[in-house]
Amino acid sequence: MTQAQDNLYRTAGDQFAPALARLARTMERDAEKARDLEQDIHCELWRSFARFDGRCSLKTWTYRVAHNVAADHVNSAANRPRPIPLDEVEALPAADDAECQAAANHAIARVQELIRRLASLDAQVILLWLEGQSGAEIAEVTGLSVNAAQVRIHRVKALLASAFAEPMKEGPTP
Repeated sequence: MTQAQDNLYRTAGDQFAPALARLARTMERDAEKARDLEQDIHCELWRSFARFDGRCSLKTWTYRVAHNVAADHVNSAANRPRPIPLDEVEALPAADDAECQAAANHAIARVQELIRRLASLDAQVILLWLEGQSGAEIAEVTGLSVNAAQVRIHRVKALLASAFAEPMKEGPTP
């Protein structure tokens, strides 16, 4: 444990803690498991700063570590539904208890549910984009080319737009 490691962690926490919390809540629907995931992200982030050499920005390092922990969490969870390739997603699932939620919360819950069903890399790309990262920054975090990152952003945004353009289905039709 070094002072430099502690300082880097504090700086990253000050700048990125809200984004890390949103990542955990989006990747894990159960509130308790989301808090556990967030804690795991913070633990691994702190440990990772012992290896941080400054070859990338603090933001890139933080997002890369956080998204890797989240991807590992999603991939190892036995109770997760099988990820659906982006091309096969037909409709955005309904949020639980939508009548009791405000319209904004309802929309966020629907988007989070769709993101949970995406393949891990697609989910990482759109979450980074939703956090305001550019295509180049997303490429640096994920290891994709800039063009590949931008194509994935476009495809997921189109999927989200089409899901919100169609009326939500409320169960099987007679």
